[in-house]
Amino acid sequence: MDYLVRFAQTHETFRRPELEACATIAGANIEILSYNQFSPHCIVRFPDAAAAAATVKRSILAKDVFELWGQGTTYEELHEDIRQRSQHIWEEYSNISWKFVFSCFSGTRSSEKKGELMRSFQYMGFKGPIRMKNPEQEFHVMEEYIDDIEVATLKVSRIEEPRKIYLGRKLATSCREDFIKYDLKKRRYISTTSMDAELSLVTANMALAAPGKLFFDPFVGTGSFIVCAAHFGALTMGADIDGRSFRGKDRSKLGVFENFVQYKTESKFIDTLTSDLTNTPFRRAGFLDGIVCDPPYGVREGLRVLGERKGKTPVNVIIDGVPAHLRPGFIPPKKPYGFEALQNDVLNFAVRSLVTNGRLSMWMPTTNDEKIQFPVPMHEDLEVVSVCVQDFGNWARRLITYRRLPEGEKSDVSMARKKTDDAGYDANELNAFRRVVRSIEPQRSNWLTGKKHMLKGHGTRSGESSEVSQ
Repeated sequence: MDYLVRFAQTHETFRRPELEACATIAGANIEILSYNQFSPHCIVRFPDAAAAAATVKRSILAKDVFELWGQGTTYEELHEDIRQRSQHIWEEYSNISWKFVFSCFSGTRSSEKKGELMRSFQYMGFKGPIRMKNPEQEFHVMEEYIDDIEVATLKVSRIEEPRKIYLGRKLATSCREDFIKYDLKKRRYISTTSMDAELSLVTANMALAAPGKLFFDPFVGTGSFIVCAAHFGALTMGADIDGRSFRGKDRSKLGVFENFVQYKTESKFIDTLTSDLTNTPFRRAGFLDGIVCDPPYGVREGLRVLGERKGKTPVNVIIDGVPAHLRPGFIPPKKPYGFEALQNDVLNFAVRSLVTNGRLSMWMPTTNDEKIQFPVPMHEDLEVVSVCVQDFGNWARRLITYRRLPEGEKSDVSMARKKTDDAGYDANELNAFRRVVRSIEPQRSNWLTGKKHMLKGHGTRSGESSEVSQ
């Protein structure tokens, strides 16, 4: 049967991939029949209602899911479609408590008109009591108009009547409001680069975080990604080249761990360690189910990695008879690190460390300037599952999700980056991108603090919702 998923009208390029990832976690086959980035309504085919509910309950960007009883461009079309699709099941709901909910996306109706439209459904013959609170079944009439964003983008005209109308039986509500619980403003330990809660949860979903899985962030910082992976039940670890980022300033408390204490997920936290990706202490065999990360891009200052600069002879310093690297407070030397080398090292680490079908979800910057190209990094042992874009105007960032292929399977890397891990250490690699970002530094600062894109309520751009009984 067909189902209707209602999305929040935000992060449009993320919505479909996240829904598909949630279906994978739920073990449900999914076929998307109708999707429009300018619409909150998506028609999907699931094996059954249980699969539809299990999928949407995990979603952050969906709001709820309905068994689709009918659709049309007018109420005459809607009523005819309802009779064809669902007349055979009306009797099942004829004697239970129920209510109708009327909602408009980017449009309005008067109370009198809503009541008139609701009465047009009386032919369905529901005889049970109407309950506006805690009914046994909810039926939603959803009208969709053209909103201002679509008008501005596609240069289309607004319309006075809805372009689409749906009737659905509500099955389940998503966990969208969970991102309010993880709001950075309420979190005990953050920094200016902490990823906002909504996109951290989406990233964990994309990587298929779930109970019994082991997740790792090699650039853990203040732990936004592993905190959200733990929310979905995964065991988590993290590493960072600068241990101060996850330890915090108060030595009596471990900074990142305080976030797990706050959300009562301490049992999902394994440990954090000081390490960089090119000198990891982990064994090479695949043991991770998921890797989630937002690598440093070297925009404000050059990238660094452990090691001596080229041409510099290593010096073994002895202080009071003790090698310097064994003394407390030792800071190992670092050398410049290239942007493309960083991307390639992340992919190579994922290939070595992920189990078959394990996922890597990695953020990377890009621009909307056609003269500056940042191709999607590829690896022959990784399949690109999805590329989602968060647009900031002159520049953007992408969430790229990969799947570790089984041995013997290879992906097409004809469009991959050409530089090897030993090439591209010149800091000038990012100069063009730095100019774009620094020209809009206030906008970037809003992104870093995670405040500009935090949503209120369910995050729809416009519209209203109300409840009217027949």
